[in-house]
Amino acid sequence: MAHVHEATEFAGVNVKLTGADYVTPAKNAERELAESGFAAKLAAKNATLWGSDAEHEASIRLGWLDLPKTSWQYVEELKELRAELEEAGLHRVVLAGMGGSSLAPEVIAATAGVRLTVLDTTDAGQVAAAIAEDIEHTVVVVSSKSGGTLETDSHRRAYEQAFREAGIAPAARIIVVTDPGSPFEKLARDAGYRVFLADPNVGGRYSALSAFGLVPSALAGVDIEGLLRDAEALLPSLDKDLDNPGLTLGAALGEAGRAGRDKVILADFGSRHPGFGDWAEQLIAESTGKLGTGLLPVVVESVEAPDFAPAPDRQLVTLGTALHIDGITVSGNLGAEFLAWEYATAVAGQLLGINPFDQPNVQESKDNTNKILEAAGDGPLPEGKPVFTDGVVEIHTDDPILLGGAGDLAGVLSALLRAVPDRGYLAVMAYLDRHVDASVSLVRKALANRTERPVTFGWAPRFLHSTGQYHKGGPQTGAFLQITGTVAHDLPIPGRPFGFARLQMAQALGDLRALQQRARPAIRLHLKDRTIGIQQLLDAAGSVGHVR
Repeated sequence: MAHVHEATEFAGVNVKLTGADYVTPAKNAERELAESGFAAKLAAKNATLWGSDAEHEASIRLGWLDLPKTSWQYVEELKELRAELEEAGLHRVVLAGMGGSSLAPEVIAATAGVRLTVLDTTDAGQVAAAIAEDIEHTVVVVSSKSGGTLETDSHRRAYEQAFREAGIAPAARIIVVTDPGSPFEKLARDAGYRVFLADPNVGGRYSALSAFGLVPSALAGVDIEGLLRDAEALLPSLDKDLDNPGLTLGAALGEAGRAGRDKVILADFGSRHPGFGDWAEQLIAESTGKLGTGLLPVVVESVEAPDFAPAPDRQLVTLGTALHIDGITVSGNLGAEFLAWEYATAVAGQLLGINPFDQPNVQESKDNTNKILEAAGDGPLPEGKPVFTDGVVEIHTDDPILLGGAGDLAGVLSALLRAVPDRGYLAVMAYLDRHVDASVSLVRKALANRTERPVTFGWAPRFLHSTGQYHKGGPQTGAFLQITGTVAHDLPIPGRPFGFARLQMAQALGDLRALQQRARPAIRLHLKDRTIGIQQLLDAAGSVGHVR
């Protein structure tokens, strides 16, 4: 009979560990943390917990612990603004943001069953479709800590122009969320936009309960008071060594990672929080994937997914209802769960010996993108010639030997699966339209059925603010399948010498360059026709033989 250690539902969060491989290490880690006084020190915002190298960053990144109390400052103003928008007939809310600025509001809105259009892409078709839809009744929340995020800046420029072309003053329709004193605050105030200032001592991926999470959610119609009440109820437990769900979860995740089980397989099983796994993926991957270590979250379709199975390098995490298997189960109220997972990630970072508040490799792909755009000028981007073309799919790689003589797409996929190292993973990264090209995500499960290694899937460029950090900063055990597609109609970016299609391709090439510089196995598939190409890719993935 499996051992069970359960942190009973405490202040709205329940963490259950089942099986000796989970219970015993977690208890040992909890004991270690208790002996060091970790919980009390974190509650006191002791910035030394993650070592001297992390002390400065940690000292300005612990404001998330106060958000369940301090974020009440936004409630009344947001109620009034929502009423104003409704009175003006503005019932469609679009959120332009990346990473932590978009993933948490998307979960909050989906959980509440309200509509929020999230724009976290540079795909020309997806951006154009969002702008074209019901602009007469649209208000746009532009979220960025500094305003310098290229994707979000491009969204703002495109919407400003679209509003002007529709005879609408942008100042009446654009709301800005940013940090106080940021360049974006000055730009927004000069333009006459409504501005909400967030706590500058909160990093983007820990900002679910800050203005970044609450402003778009409240304007879309979410009861943010309930969200904050649930989170606030958890606060008293977070300075305790016992009955602390965040500590239990962090101890389980971190200690398993130290023992080599560094793949966190996340499956939703009745959590009632759609998309929560994607939010947790960004939080965990970007926080821990650095210095050659880290935890790789693998978000799977269900508990029936091929990756959701015991393996020496995996820990199985169920979001919602516990299964009769060894693993971790987390359930609870959304506001409390946000806080518990943030706390757990800080705990796991301490156990892994890394700074959970920086993201040293995220900038690398951004810099590569800028270099590629600048070097190309008005000329073609350095896409290179395909090694060969199968149907409408071009195969690109800087290492033709990697293909192993493959002459068709199925052979290419087989070769890439064979290149995944022991205890490694395959990452599928799609620079496509998340709505029109949604079926490409099915390739994740198709390939996972053909290998014993876990397979991740990320929509680009949003994964660059998530697992992209782990790809470069974590263990160098990944193999990478990048998917790009021909753009039928580009969308200009006002004030820029390039449009969204060119930006999207430059981002793909920039990230590919970062992977190639690490000598990682990487292949780019370019779909000359997206619809036909996706079906061809799925057919090829389904025909691949099992690769050990």
